[in-house]
Amino acid sequence: MNTTNRKNILILSFTLLVVMLGYGMIQPIIPFLITKLGASGSDLGILASVYAAMQLVCAPLWGTLSDRIGRKPVLLIGVLGYAIAMFIFGLATQFWMLFVARTFSGVLSSAVMPTSMAYLSDNLPENERSGAMGKLGAAVGLGVVLGPLLAGFLSTNSLSLPFFVGSGLATLALLLIYLLLPESHLAQSKASATQAESFWHWDTLKKVLLGPVGILMLLIFIIAFAMTNFQGIIGLYVVNKFDFNTSQVGAIWMVLGAVMIIGQGVLSGPLAKRFGEVMVIRIALLAGSAGFVALLLAQSFVPILFATAFFLLAVALISPPLTAYISTFGGENQGAMMGMNTAFASLGRVAGPLWAGFSFDMNMSYPFISGAVTLLVGFSISLAFLSARRGQKSAPMPG
Repeated sequence: MNTTNRKNILILSFTLLVVMLGYGMIQPIIPFLITKLGASGSDLGILASVYAAMQLVCAPLWGTLSDRIGRKPVLLIGVLGYAIAMFIFGLATQFWMLFVARTFSGVLSSAVMPTSMAYLSDNLPENERSGAMGKLGAAVGLGVVLGPLLAGFLSTNSLSLPFFVGSGLATLALLLIYLLLPESHLAQSKASATQAESFWHWDTLKKVLLGPVGILMLLIFIIAFAMTNFQGIIGLYVVNKFDFNTSQVGAIWMVLGAVMIIGQGVLSGPLAKRFGEVMVIRIALLAGSAGFVALLLAQSFVPILFATAFFLLAVALISPPLTAYISTFGGENQGAMMGMNTAFASLGRVAGPLWAGFSFDMNMSYPFISGAVTLLVGFSISLAFLSARRGQKSAPMPG
């Protein structure tokens, strides 16, 4: 990988780190902010839902726009919108201001992830994409870990300060993109733009989703569902079943972030190069299913930590090679493809916690059983439909 590509990956990784720092900072502060503003638990649920919904709807649109006008303008729009949303969070004195900021953030910051992935797909050969996607995933994991820690440190005297700091960091990322990140995708001609738009026509979209890309998007949904199924319930599970204290629950989340960083940032790229993307995807899906079972069987703190690490490592290894595999179908429309990728992941992140909470109320073991079955289904799908030979893949974009 040349120096220019390393620099570009570093800038994009820093941008995603900043966005996920904001996400991580919001999580521990929002309950206190909601209480301070006199809002309810339902209001808190609305904030979470509207953000996920906006990500689901808008990510494909931003990805397609980046195919038309270039990656850099869309990245700038996304990061600027995120900086403004964080600033509004810091100024909020009423719940409606939080709602506006969260909606605004969901609409605009949803441009960052698919456009970043499309940018890498534009620049890198296929055999280097898994490693690069892993670097982005590691930045996301680092943001998830550092965000709550930074929020705890900065919010001692002011609940607003973390949001202003987040807005300032986003402004720094905005400057780096504007000054140092070259455009990777020239604006499309009118004919090419019309072709890209036709991707979202129902007849074409149906053909795409009923083909190989639909299988890959199903796997993206399954992975996001399984991951958020775990995240949404693990804290409640260990508190209710084992009476864990806050330090023990916090340790689980620290393991989550650390393993995601190692798995995606260090291991996924070399493993994909050594064994191939499809083999890594298959083994990781099977191991993830076993990880859910291990979590169910663990009966004390240390085994829970080991089972958590095993499960999370498996899940962490799946996303970079799967995203790299998906990119080979994008052709000139990487943004549209990565936007669809992000949309299916968002759909999984909406469904996972909802199912985890509902099934937990029936039986606290059900989220883990259903998670194991879901990943086992994903493994079966990968055996039946994924081809390890790149030559068998062709772009499903409209011609």
